[in-house]
Parts: sequence; C-alpha cells; structure tokens
Amino acid sequence: MASQTIKTGDWVIYCKTKFSPHPGTRARNVQPSPNGDEYNYTVDKFWVVTDVAQDGSITLQTRRGKRHVVAANDIHLRRPKLWERWWYRDKFQAAATGEPGTPSVREPVGSGLQRT
Repeated sequence: MASQTIKTGDWVIYCKTKFSPHPGTRARNVQPSPNGDEYNYTVDKFWVVTDVAQDGSITLQTRRGKRHVVAANDIHLRRPKLWERWWYRDKFQAAATGEPGTPSVREPVGSGLQRT
C-alpha cells in the first residue's frame, strides 16, 4: 500500500489476527491452537484514515471511535475493492462518523505487529 497515496478520509481494510474460543461469522483462516482451547483466525476490519503523518504512519478510526496507528506499508492494510466499498459501505460510514477515541499505537516488529 506504500506505492499508493493514502489521504485523510480514505477507506481501508485491515486484516486483524484474533484469538478466541468462539470465532465469529466473519472469521477467516480459522486454525485451532496447539492445545485446542482456542482458535486463531483473521477478521477484516473496515476503518477510515483520520491522519497521515510525515514519518509514514497513518491513524485509522474504527466505527466505535477507537484509533490505531499503523505503518502505511503494513502488510495487513489494503484498499477495498469496488464491490467491497459498495457491500460494506455502512461499516465504512460508521467508522467515518465514530467518536474520536484514544489512539492505540501498533508498530511493525519482524513480520507481525506488536502492541506498545
């Protein structure tokens, strides 16, 4: 995504890895954990860009107003396809009107991300 220009107000999809004993209906790539108590899986999150920093990081807002700071070249970040913009437009619009919250900073470490 680094080759494309990202600007405030853009809609983006973030593919988030989650862990839970009960994956939701939108869960993809569901894999049982080694001990079998939980599953790890990915879920697409429909967020809106609220800020683009000079250092290459971008601030994304969720539909509930939470904010996440990620690198613009994060491998989990992508632009929605045309059909996704139409199909998930309510989720993107909800994220665009969400109340601002406290930023959650995420920085790339190796091939994954780590919460700081």
